[in-house]
Amino acid sequence: MADELTDELAATLREVRGERGLTVNALAERSGVSRAMIAKIERGEAQPTAALLGRLVAALGLTLSELFARTEKESRRLARRADQPVWVDPETGYRRRSVSPAGGPAQLVEVELPPGASVAYPADSYALARHQIYVLGGRLRFREGDVVHELATGDCLELGAPAPGEYHNPGAETCRYLVVLSARRAGS
Repeated sequence: MADELTDELAATLREVRGERGLTVNALAERSGVSRAMIAKIERGEAQPTAALLGRLVAALGLTLSELFARTEKESRRLARRADQPVWVDPETGYRRRSVSPAGGPAQLVEVELPPGASVAYPADSYALARHQIYVLGGRLRFREGDVVHELATGDCLELGAPAPGEYHNPGAETCRYLVVLSARRAGS
């Protein structure tokens, strides 16, 4: 499924870039990702890392969840676990499962972050949707700009104004958490 998902992500990224009227050069400038890497990703020759995908989707004006929802292309109300797309970051082992049906008012993403792993996203990644992080198991250190939040099982954090963010698992066990994304209200 990972190879199929990589191919579908490649096609969706190409499609969105085309819709935005961006050349590979323009997307490279906006995202800080090299033209060569974008071309490899769009041809399905390279699987992007979570951080790289975050930079690309932010430059395209999407959230990661919107990218994965567009990749699914199928509107449904029931998302069975067996049908939920799973993507694994080849660099960190970060595992992302799109839990909620595509096109709903909120997007739920279940994440497994291996011990010691970190994934960073630019502020633009948080500008399009409100984010809440609910820790299902383990420990999570989330850096929101200059503020560091230490989260344990059962803790829930609502992010503030868009700022660079970094998820880090300081524990010895895999950290499982749920990210809930919803539309930003005007002025928030």
